[in-house]
Amino acid sequence: MKRNIILLLLSIIILFACSSEQQPTQPPEVKVYVTHQEDVPLYEDFVGAVAGRKDIAIRARVAGFLEEMHFNEGTMVKRGQLLYVIESQQYEAKAAAQLSKLAEAKTNLAHAESELGRIKPLAENNAVSQSDLDAAVADFEAAKAMVEAAKANLRAANIELGYTKVKAPITGIIGKTKAKVGDFVGQNPNPVILNVISQIDTVLVDFYLTESDYLRVFREFLEQDNPKRERKKNNLQLILSDGSIHKEKGSVRFVDREIDVKTGAILIQAAFPNPSGLLRPGLFGKVRVKLNVVKNGILVPQRCVSELQGTFSVFVVNDENKIEQRKIKLGDTIGSFWLVKEGLNNNEKVVFEGLQKVKTGMTVNPVEEKIDLNSKEVEN
Repeated sequence: MKRNIILLLLSIIILFACSSEQQPTQPPEVKVYVTHQEDVPLYEDFVGAVAGRKDIAIRARVAGFLEEMHFNEGTMVKRGQLLYVIESQQYEAKAAAQLSKLAEAKTNLAHAESELGRIKPLAENNAVSQSDLDAAVADFEAAKAMVEAAKANLRAANIELGYTKVKAPITGIIGKTKAKVGDFVGQNPNPVILNVISQIDTVLVDFYLTESDYLRVFREFLEQDNPKRERKKNNLQLILSDGSIHKEKGSVRFVDREIDVKTGAILIQAAFPNPSGLLRPGLFGKVRVKLNVVKNGILVPQRCVSELQGTFSVFVVNDENKIEQRKIKLGDTIGSFWLVKEGLNNNEKVVFEGLQKVKTGMTVNPVEEKIDLNSKEVEN
């Protein structure tokens, strides 16, 4: 009985093994990225510092104690708006003294004019000597000059008096005050610069190019007969410190006249519209400049590429769904992609995941993984 049971079990095991050998194994699924040709713009980033279109320092032009402030720090102020008031008593006294001197000069002028009017007809009748007439004319001209001098001194005193009321020279955002009410201002070591006002409807970004970068970037830009020159006015992007890209594109405002012999770099200034007021002076960012456009370029995700001793390669699924390893030459990085110079053609299937699990000659079932080249994100 036991012998029959053992024979039955052996028969079942043999039958199961034979049926398992007859079932064909399915090739493993492999995610692939399908290449395609497209025009690929090449960019380069340069670190720059943001400044206002105008950054105007507010200075105390006369010395005195600061008595009043008429603004809120960090807010928008308008041109001509009263900002600070400096004590004015000494300047009012000086203006009053000059006004008194002007009145005295006018009195002297009236007396000299009267004396000249009296002596002139007498001189015509030879009742007084010519020297008396000349003296009267000289006194009159001197009195007129004294009046003009007194007027000038009064204007200067009034100007100084006006400086005690510090007004905004432009419309813009005012910063934190560098002097408080009660501080003595207008003379060192006390603060002379009270504040700064910046116009930020448009911001300026200063960045530097090395000599080689300058020649490479501006050779075409500086061509006077370039028919595409007008279309290149707003071709700069500003990448902020958090990685976001400023919505408004900018253009080169000026190129400095010389390359600094100490640093080997040249200053470039770009202007970017800032209608939202997001950009403020002092920010750092990267100015992205388009250098070239590669026609019919091929991009592959960086994760597809393997490197061994400076040689780059990818795994490609051929028309027979078999893996083959392909050596490639790489160019620039475009986001999370490589630009391939040589080794790949249009509409080829490059292994996207599981590079360690595949090998040359292996048969696979390729599954296309779609990737948005603009967002550089994998579409599930």
